[in-house]
Amino acid sequence: MSVTKTSFKAGQLVDSKHVDTLLSTYKKERWINNSKQLGKEDSLSVWYGMNELSEFMQIARENGADGIRMYFGVYPEGFEKVPDYAGRQTVVMVATKAKRNEDGRLVTKHIYYQTEKGTELLAFNISYICPPVCAPDDGGVGDGIFIIQDHGLGLTMVKNDEGDTIVM
Repeated sequence: MSVTKTSFKAGQLVDSKHVDTLLSTYKKERWINNSKQLGKEDSLSVWYGMNELSEFMQIARENGADGIRMYFGVYPEGFEKVPDYAGRQTVVMVATKAKRNEDGRLVTKHIYYQTEKGTELLAFNISYICPPVCAPDDGGVGDGIFIIQDHGLGLTMVKNDEGDTIVM
């Protein structure tokens, strides 16, 4: 009997126009209202270092993962680890294993692994979110300098509910 390993493919490279469209649509349709409700600018991006991502991916592979599910989340008010992050959105990554169920649909299951504390969800978070930290430095999360970097994605002009034009 032969066993065929199934590979599940998701994601692809996209061009700058695609990214610019996604970001400008997000800013117009979600970010302005999120920031208004929050009373401060909500985060627009999440940055992870390549070394840390590689380590997470390696641990995920070693524990049987074949994919990563990325969840949108919000740091709770009173978030003590990085107080400036309180109330702002983030992305948390969870290692997963995919398979097809009886009716052919793709199902992903979270991966759990053993730590000193016991069985834990294999997940990754606590990055640099921008704002408030728009450029990592050597000081650690929350101690970054506030630099807006030009990623060549263009400008977005949006009118808020008061009729003011905001350039992003």
